[in-house]
Amino acid sequence: MPPEVFDELCPSSLLPFRFGDTWAPMVLRCLDDGPRRYSALRVPPGRVIPKALARLLRRLERNGFVSRTVHADPKLRLEYALTPLGRGMLEPPAAACRWATEHWDELLDAREGGEGGGSPIG
Repeated sequence: MPPEVFDELCPSSLLPFRFGDTWAPMVLRCLDDGPRRYSALRVPPGRVIPKALARLLRRLERNGFVSRTVHADPKLRLEYALTPLGRGMLEPPAAACRWATEHWDELLDAREGGEGGGSPIG
């Protein structure tokens, strides 16, 4: 393996998520249609716990992919939106979803112990 893979200045170290990070691409996709309140972001993924979602949103904000607006209106409270940088990150997860759709049957067979016998996803 090339040593630069582990260099902290490697471009992959700046990615907002890793392939194993399930929620980051989902949250980015949820924001594709426009800003959402924190509570609305919990609905589509559904299974993400509040603490993990808050931590993820802080990380995405810190890395410039999401902006956070605090409203005076208690009904709105916190609202999150994609930044231009975050909007640019929508294509990689979309490409992964297209790939998974194209290979759906193969992935299910592999997960169920068919060819290869391993579990390709989670």
